[in-house]
Amino acid sequence: MTSQRDSIPALVSPGPALTVDEVRRYSRHLIIPDVAMTGQQRLMNAKVLCVGAGGLGSPALMYLAAAGIGTLGIVEFDTVDESNLQRQIIHGQSDIGKSKAQSAKEKISEINPYVNVITHEVRLDVTNVKEIFAQYDIIVDGTDNFATRYLVNDACVLLKKPYVWGSIYRFDGQASVFWAEYGPCYRCLYPEPPPPGMVPSCAEGGVLGVLCATIGSIQTTEAIKVITGVGEPMVGSLMVYDALEMSFRKVKIRKDPKCPLCGDNPTQTELLPDYEAFCGTLSDAAEVAVKDSTISVGELKSKMDNKEDFYLIDVREPSEFEIVRIPGSHLLPKQGFLDGTVLADLPQDKPIILHCKSGVRSAECLAILKGAGFSGASHVSGGVIAWAKQIDTSLPVY
Repeated sequence: MTSQRDSIPALVSPGPALTVDEVRRYSRHLIIPDVAMTGQQRLMNAKVLCVGAGGLGSPALMYLAAAGIGTLGIVEFDTVDESNLQRQIIHGQSDIGKSKAQSAKEKISEINPYVNVITHEVRLDVTNVKEIFAQYDIIVDGTDNFATRYLVNDACVLLKKPYVWGSIYRFDGQASVFWAEYGPCYRCLYPEPPPPGMVPSCAEGGVLGVLCATIGSIQTTEAIKVITGVGEPMVGSLMVYDALEMSFRKVKIRKDPKCPLCGDNPTQTELLPDYEAFCGTLSDAAEVAVKDSTISVGELKSKMDNKEDFYLIDVREPSEFEIVRIPGSHLLPKQGFLDGTVLADLPQDKPIILHCKSGVRSAECLAILKGAGFSGASHVSGGVIAWAKQIDTSLPVY
């Protein structure tokens, strides 16, 4: 039987011979028999695109640069924020407020001046993804939202590019290589995005900073293996990492013959028109609930100043409540609304106003309240972050 190693050739052909300086720099690669001179020439001839220069993109970019990747592309439109520094190690204190793409480019130049860095300071979407991806051999994904993951996967399948994927949340991480030419794509593993509001982002749920290094390094290792043809890449395998138990578990995943993109009879032959709509940020019930029941933080402050009688509920987690809170709020985490345990104790004689960090969780809880008969309930757009930025700027933002 043909092994995966035999069936998947090296992605990139060898480039020119190394100079004396390059031999010195990459000598520890050159003395590995499986890599050697030819493997290093493949790395130096490779064009790798990192989507995002954040938690996963930071270690991936740094180690890809150190490994001698010839061309590194960075898709990133955001700027460096102080809250990034706990895990996004390619950026430092002096980079706060700077373009993440430019900050990353400067660090890469320090790590390895032989690397050609190309920045794409745009938000990746259906209008530019194929044009950008076409310039590279392999895509390394460091994004943290489902809409972009499906967009990246679909573009990679249509362009026949390998897609090195990673995901992190709190103490858990996952990684795989999706390559429809040789195995499953991301849609084979996750045919549909999770229901809106069911899976919190790292911004809502948190992430252990060092987890980024573990998963980002796995992604880099897989990219190097695919480029050079060394070892068995995780095509058709999902690596699941639990940092608290310090355990790695490898799960076999197979191509779905009914996959609309890479299955036996694909029905999707182009990119979807709107990936945000495909994944959704709010459930249909929440969309309806917030339509006429949303107030701003300014309106909330006016109600407080006018001493209106209402019951303000914070649906975040206790750890978030410790960081910052809106005065007078009562902590009732979202789970209590999902399982219905808090509903019986809510006041019936005054309006209920909900809030969370940004407005997503409170919107979902509002839909539950409306369904339970609390027709006068409302929620605060922008949540505690908007309060800290617009009403009380002395409060911390997380």
